[in-house]
Amino acid sequence: MTRPTVAFETLGCKLNQFETDGIAAEFLRLGWTIVDPGGAADAYVVNTCTVTAHADKKSRRTVSAHTPGPGVVVVTGCFAESARETLEDEPGVTFVVPNARKNQIAALVDSHRRGEVSAPATPGPDPFGFAVDGKVFHTRAGLKIQDGCDNFCSFCIIPSVRGRAVSRPRDAVLAAARSALQNGRKELVLTGINLGRWSDGTLGFTGLVRDLLAIDGDWRLRITSLEPALDEAFADLLGHPKLCPHLHLCLQSASPRVLLAMRREYNLEQYTALVDRLRARQPGLNLTTDLLVGFPGETDADFERSLEAVETYEFGFVHVFPYSRRQDTRADRMPGQVPEAVKAERSRRLQARADEARRQRMGALVGIERRVLVETPDQGRLAGGWLRGLTEDYFPVRFCGQTAWNTFERVRLSTVVREGGEWVFEAQAF
Repeated sequence: MTRPTVAFETLGCKLNQFETDGIAAEFLRLGWTIVDPGGAADAYVVNTCTVTAHADKKSRRTVSAHTPGPGVVVVTGCFAESARETLEDEPGVTFVVPNARKNQIAALVDSHRRGEVSAPATPGPDPFGFAVDGKVFHTRAGLKIQDGCDNFCSFCIIPSVRGRAVSRPRDAVLAAARSALQNGRKELVLTGINLGRWSDGTLGFTGLVRDLLAIDGDWRLRITSLEPALDEAFADLLGHPKLCPHLHLCLQSASPRVLLAMRREYNLEQYTALVDRLRARQPGLNLTTDLLVGFPGETDADFERSLEAVETYEFGFVHVFPYSRRQDTRADRMPGQVPEAVKAERSRRLQARADEARRQRMGALVGIERRVLVETPDQGRLAGGWLRGLTEDYFPVRFCGQTAWNTFERVRLSTVVREGGEWVFEAQAF
């Protein structure tokens, strides 16, 4: 009997990517085969994003590429929350599934294929019901510990599409981590919407990370995007050999006036003090960030401060994005909306500055030893071809060798090259 096929399209954040991995793993468990989304499939799952107007358009185009058609089409993710009625009326869309029920998609589609159900059913929502045991699309295992956000920044609609902040219980987090490691994973990546707000009522984020690092084994822990609201004790963890020396610490703007208008829960002095504290404990910390340009009322002087911040904080990577008006947000009603052409030019200038800063930072590491987790699949390798992976401080590396997938390899960084629009280390294995 031919196994049914399913294809996935994922847009947006790393949390979406992790959740797609979990959905795909469940399809595999139910006997499905994963295929490329560019071809024919019995089912398509589109995990969407709505963080900007551009993300909305991309989500719409991705859904439309699979409708109408003979396959089951499931739309989920944040755009499915904000445009649910529109998507439900689109011909060819079979199911629109909210974020809280993403983990039920495989069971829903499998039952639908066998004619058992035609609409989402029980059990209740579970934002943490995703397996992390087996590799599907990524070598690194995403470990979801938190969802939702209570910050209500003036430009953001995430609280309305992800809901209020909720934390996964400590014991459940540790059990999922141990399960993933026992099944061969070598890197766990903590994911969530507002990780630093994780709490079980008595233990905070720093305590949870400390408990995770106490798990035995040769593995490493990576932390994804964080708001700059970490307690002072967190810096003491940076010297731990299992904790990757890389943090994505969101800034958004280096203008105090713009930060206040954004309703961010920190000011520039607090951000600077945190960076100084972290770097004092871990001088080689690779700090990356988000910078938003063209926020309502942003002047040339405000923008120049964000440009200068690239060097001031020695960012190793900057995710640059232009402000996008989102309906029902405070910023959408603000005066001083910046023209699109100005936003585009500021984005270009900031991206160029960030790109050069990244090249220089990587260049300063040439000759240094690093430990790479190989992400190149064993099957389909070309003889003498590049192996690829990430260093502990989150720089991409390519090197020649025969190291197996999901294995650590010690390398010496030899040069920085341009590949596919990004800077990549070439290295030599020991």
